[in-house]
Amino acid sequence: MSEAGTSEPGRRRIPLLDAWRDRARAAVSQLAAAGAVIVLFGYLSFASGAFLSASNLFNIGVQSAVMAIIAIGMTMVVITAGIDLSVGSVAALSGVLGAMMVVNHGVGVPLATVVGAAIGAIAGAVNGLLVTRAGMAPFIATLGMLSVARGLVYIVTGSVAVSGAPPEFMLLGQGKLGALPIPILALVGVALAGHLILTRTRLGRYAYAMGSNVEAAWLSGIPVKRYLTIVYIISGTLAGFGGMIAASRVDSGQPNFGIGLELDVIAATVIGGASLLGGEGKVIGTLLGALLIALVRNGSVLLDINVFYQQVIIGVIIWIAVFWDRHRRRVASEPTQA
Repeated sequence: MSEAGTSEPGRRRIPLLDAWRDRARAAVSQLAAAGAVIVLFGYLSFASGAFLSASNLFNIGVQSAVMAIIAIGMTMVVITAGIDLSVGSVAALSGVLGAMMVVNHGVGVPLATVVGAAIGAIAGAVNGLLVTRAGMAPFIATLGMLSVARGLVYIVTGSVAVSGAPPEFMLLGQGKLGALPIPILALVGVALAGHLILTRTRLGRYAYAMGSNVEAAWLSGIPVKRYLTIVYIISGTLAGFGGMIAASRVDSGQPNFGIGLELDVIAATVIGGASLLGGEGKVIGTLLGALLIALVRNGSVLLDINVFYQQVIIGVIIWIAVFWDRHRRRVASEPTQA
């Protein structure tokens, strides 16, 4: 049997060196995403005269903001080695119910936004309890919520868009504070909060620990069920908030909003360096992933590329990101030569 700290004869692990090497490998994924964003941005700048227009850049910013806000919550879930397939449906449910409160009941936009986020939090809590208390796999629990939330959207709206909101309803999705769009400012606030949670709080440390080895986390005294549920609540809350921004942007609650959104959100998370096996992920990487997907979709429209090719391109990017993650983990697990 090998001695402690030794894997095979002639080979040994050096903890400090391994830690720095793991950080370097994780940073490579983010650098790759940043490089892809820069290259694609540069290409589109020359390929389309409309790309650098203020209105187009505004649209890219808002589109990526909604996706990125929801993806930050997804990143926390993925770090715990979980998944949340319900975010698109939950965003739609929050958006239509928030719009209905404004249109049908005269509720102020700030309160309706809070209620929309709270609806997402309730959905997230149900997901978390199904995973932690009912023992369901995250895939199954959130897949069920995807169906339940989408069904509720069609039930409460009768499959008809909720329209007729007052002009102030559009401020959250279309307004500006000075020269900066409000959705971008909202994203900055959520991103900063997400970064601080993951790097400066007990919840962040526990999330990484649970994703790396949930049994070891439990044995070390971490209340796994409680904190795992909190992570799903955060994911649901951000989905609800993102749904309210999206509804405000089109000045209506759209029942069909968010169909397939969960795939873009997961893609942004994975492209940004989060591992589907858990234990890894950063907010900055997720932001880069969301921006890359927004550029792909926007560039496809500007260059008149068939919408179905967008899905092919994004799917290939996901393959590459997951392959790289598996390769990086396999290399990281190899012992260091003495």
